Amino acid sequence: RILGLENHIRHYRNGRDITGTSRDVMIIDLFGLEIDEVRAIYPEIYQWVYERVKPERDQNNRAAFRNRWWIFGEPRKIIRAALKGLNRYIATVETTKHRTFTFLDNSILPDNMLITIALDDAFYLGVLSSRFHVVWALAAGGTLEDRPRYNKTRCFEPFPFPGCNDSHKEKIRALGEQLDAHRKRQQALHPTLTITDMYNVLEKLRALEVRQTFSLSSASTKSATGENLRQTEALTDKEKIIHEQGLVLVLKQLHDELDAAVADAYGWSAILNDEEILARLVALNAKRSEEEKRGLIRWLRPEYQNPAGASQGGFELGTLPTKVGTQNKREKQLWPKSLAEQARAVQSALASAGDILTATELAQNFKSARVERVAELLQTLVSLGQARDVGAGKYSI
Repeated sequence: RILGLENHIRHYRNGRDITGTSRDVMIIDLFGLEIDEVRAIYPEIYQWVYERVKPERDQNNRAAFRNRWWIFGEPRKIIRAALKGLNRYIATVETTKHRTFTFLDNSILPDNMLITIALDDAFYLGVLSSRFHVVWALAAGGTLEDRPRYNKTRCFEPFPFPGCNDSHKEKIRALGEQLDAHRKRQQALHPTLTITDMYNVLEKLRALEVRQTFSLSSASTKSATGENLRQTEALTDKEKIIHEQGLVLVLKQLHDELDAAVADAYGWSAILNDEEILARLVALNAKRSEEEKRGLIRWLRPEYQNPAGASQGGFELGTLPTKVGTQNKREKQLWPKSLAEQARAVQSALASAGDILTATELAQNFKSARVERVAELLQTLVSLGQARDVGAGKYSI
């Protein structure tokens, strides 16, 4: 066994691995190593990538890909820094029929079509998995064909998480852990079972529940158990198998309990309709924005986002971006020193502009910002799903 090789041969997951059946693919990840180090420490790996990767990279139009041909895909330095020290992180597929969130082990390298959220607390997974966030994400995100698209800048960053006490957090945290464990356990027991299968059946059960009129006042003629059985009888034979393998009734109960717990954390009724939920979240977002103008920032991960403990000056998750002009009408911002802060500043400027911009145009917002560095950061944001490359050197959110 070669010492340290486990850090460079890593599991890799894309959207289909998450929503469908995992291919259990592994990749060679040489990030952090120079090519001379690879040849000296891992000569077998060096020869493998030299023969199979370098010829293709030599034809690549991007100089960064040609010059650092041994590095897998986009380096994604920002997300690597954010994930450092975490045992797991939250992931969701950028474009998918059902909006679900799951924990991935930190040893897993995510594909660029996975939205990665550098949080390991099941409280956040629980809130994100609730109806409240899904309603928000469907309204804020875009679509690809007939499938909802999750845009991290629009769906995650402005989303106002509930400001709740430890008791509420612990309840949501416990349900988030149960939800994640339940799906993974059933998939491990039934390798052909997919997340899409389970949520297709869950969606059908919910639709049947809405159509049925429950009258439980006369227990002698009708019972909750009887209604559940009538619902499952309406499923096709294939759906019944999925229902049993995925224990979809349990899945439904976990989601129902999670929705109720999140509603309680917000201090809202659990029976709000989608329009009412969205209206309240928009109002709460506006309130949080006003709070931040006064210096109150609700950091989700303060040890990473605000390590110095300052009340302002960092990038907070859960806010509306401040307008930043693309011309010289306003005083230019100071160019941040750290890589993570630079990326957040570029992302915020692009989001605030509400337009398609080039790296040169974005660089004009900052003092002493090099266009080359801004361009590199834009490519990284694209790989993270936080910006779009629209071609001709132009970018948008």
